[in-house]
Amino acid sequence: MALRMNASTFVGLFLLSVTWKAAWAKVEVNMEDRVEVFLGDTAQITCMFTVSDSHDDVIIQWYMITKTNVRSRIYYGDGNIQAVDRDGQFTDKISVNGMGKSSEVVLTIRDVALEDELEFICQVNGLSAGNMEGRTMLKVFASPDRPNIEGVHSGISVSNKNPSKIGSCEAKNGYPRPNITWYRDQSPMQNTPGEVSVVTLVTKESSGLYTVQSDLHLNVVKEDKDSFFYCEVSYLVPGGTKMTETNKINITVHYPTTSLDVWVESPKGRVKEGDTVEVHCRANGNPQPPFTFLHNMQELKSELNVLVLKDVTRLSNGNITCTALDLDTYEETVGHTELFVDYLDLAVLIPKDTHVMAQGEELMATCNALSSLPTHTEWFKKGEKVAEGHTLTLKDAVFDMAGTYVCVVNVPSLERLETSGSLHVHVQGPPEIKESADTVLEEVTEKFLNLSCHARGYPTPVITWSSSDKSQILKEVSHRQTEDGVLSVVSIKVTSDITANCNASNVHGTDSFPFSIKAIVQTTWSDPSTTVTTVTPATPPKRVKKEGSGVIIAVIIICILLLAILGSVLYFLYKKGKIPCGRSGKQDLTKPNKDSIMVEINNDNTEEAVLLGVNGDKKPTVKGDKYMDVQK
Repeated sequence: MALRMNASTFVGLFLLSVTWKAAWAKVEVNMEDRVEVFLGDTAQITCMFTVSDSHDDVIIQWYMITKTNVRSRIYYGDGNIQAVDRDGQFTDKISVNGMGKSSEVVLTIRDVALEDELEFICQVNGLSAGNMEGRTMLKVFASPDRPNIEGVHSGISVSNKNPSKIGSCEAKNGYPRPNITWYRDQSPMQNTPGEVSVVTLVTKESSGLYTVQSDLHLNVVKEDKDSFFYCEVSYLVPGGTKMTETNKINITVHYPTTSLDVWVESPKGRVKEGDTVEVHCRANGNPQPPFTFLHNMQELKSELNVLVLKDVTRLSNGNITCTALDLDTYEETVGHTELFVDYLDLAVLIPKDTHVMAQGEELMATCNALSSLPTHTEWFKKGEKVAEGHTLTLKDAVFDMAGTYVCVVNVPSLERLETSGSLHVHVQGPPEIKESADTVLEEVTEKFLNLSCHARGYPTPVITWSSSDKSQILKEVSHRQTEDGVLSVVSIKVTSDITANCNASNVHGTDSFPFSIKAIVQTTWSDPSTTVTTVTPATPPKRVKKEGSGVIIAVIIICILLLAILGSVLYFLYKKGKIPCGRSGKQDLTKPNKDSIMVEINNDNTEEAVLLGVNGDKKPTVKGDKYMDVQK
């Protein structure tokens, strides 16, 4: 009995001692409410504690609350032992560090998985100081893939009574579940009965991640054809919320036609005769309805919304009607445009074609062309402008006025609208031969010479050729009519002096023109000491004017030939001894005397040459440039 009392007394005293110590010792634990981490990252949960007035070792134990709300220890540690519980969820992926009276313990979880999203408890046992625990919730996050949006490809009619599907938006592999919001032109769209319906489908994948699909249904109106739709995906991340927008889509809206636009697409600007015209028709509805074209009440074939009119004329003027048939309501819509074709008729000349006028007469010709626009007229002759305006006036007609006059009428305000006409004017009168600048011609014998003769007059003169030498043949090499007459060219072989005549005649008279041709003989004279040659150009022939210079030159040439013959005779007589040379029978060739015969040869343009006779008299002789004794 005493023993029991002693034991009871001991226990009582021990408990009293513990209670007294506990009253003065205390354990405090501080932990975060939650720790957030991305899926696959490393999480660290810190347990901060304080044990006061106790010299005992501290025991640290970590627990988790399972999905079924069961408390399960995962770690135990004291001053001697630190151990992770075996065969648990965190056996191979956690570690704990930090121990002491006033310290912190960190639980590290590697490669965090979705199933690791649990509540963790840190229990601190200070033995005599008692125990205390703190709790932290581990939150795991996974950002979804970039969201996809896809709109419907078919057109949506405004006449549909129920909301039609606009598009679908999808966000995959997010955790926690992402949220999707639809926008129309930056305005969020909410479920509205009869107008907007958003249908959301959430799928939890085998991985534990979420896929959210959202379909937008809308009762479309015509204005939606210009709207852009997109969706915004919002999702949680450690420390906040993120948002990602999809691409924008546009939908095809079908709405009825209420009006038509009809216009001339080509050519731009004014239309002229001969053009190809394209008339376009466009409805303000969608899709474009089938079109029918009427031109001046006649139905024409067209392709889609284009009517093509080829080679239009002024008869194409009038109303073009385009009619559209709505295939839903079978109602017709009509549009109109007016087509006006500008024109320019052929030029009308008075007089027309050909006009014959006598010399001295006056002609007033007119040129007009009927046009839908103001015109401008110009007259041309041989490509040069000779008059401006609708009237051409020719006064005191002469042969120079004969020819072809072209009047050109154009429309200044419309390019490429132009017409023209021509008037052939003949000036009536007897032939008139245009005189050549040279009437006396020279040519070396046996050469051919061309002679040209241009005779004016109307009717066109007839040209004939004749020559003073009947044996000479004049061969015509060219014969053509000109604006005011005729041109004839003949070729003649020069064998002697000859006169060729060009004769022109018509019903009003005749005219003739002579060509005097001098034949030139090319002569060369030479002796052992000097050579004298008469050289005459062969081509072109040297033309000598009428003042007589040709005759003078011919006389000089003949004198030179006679002097050359005389010199030859004197030299021959000297050789035969018929002419004495003095007492000694010899003569100093370096000193001329009165008995010697010298030749003075001058190289001037007069071709004058003299012989110095025995008495010192000058006589004509050959051409040269030095004195020369003709005696031996």
